[in-house]
Amino acid sequence: MSLNIVLFQPEIPYNTGNIGRTCVLTNSKLHLIKPLGFSIDDKHVRRAGMDYWPHVNLEMHDSYEAMRKKYKDSTFYFITTHGKNYYTDVKFKDGDFVIFGRESSGLPDEVKGSDPERCIRVPMIETTTRSLNLSNAAAIVAYEALRQIDFPHMK
Repeated sequence: MSLNIVLFQPEIPYNTGNIGRTCVLTNSKLHLIKPLGFSIDDKHVRRAGMDYWPHVNLEMHDSYEAMRKKYKDSTFYFITTHGKNYYTDVKFKDGDFVIFGRESSGLPDEVKGSDPERCIRVPMIETTTRSLNLSNAAAIVAYEALRQIDFPHMK
């Protein structure tokens, strides 16, 4: 197994593409929750230069609820600027799910509210501007989780 990275209704194809590439190179599974703000058909993927896309271990979900029902015995963490704990406070395990929200609005309250004690954040300075780019935040958290589980299947 390894890590499960979940994007909740992603809006920007290049962020999803970057995260997909990280998933390929870390043997992590990418889960996309619909609706997507773009197409992932072959033509769009080729145009974006995503020659690695066929190697992404990808699972699509019609809704957050459907994914949670399918993986009901799994542990889920929610990345949000409203998390009380840092991502480094978590003791990640093989097979955990890490959920990231939309680029424009993050995770909706009903998603993060489903498990509020598992809402975690990447520290940033206090600012009124935007937060970290989604693909950067995903890489930061993924590599910490993978470090904790001894970089499975990686050299």
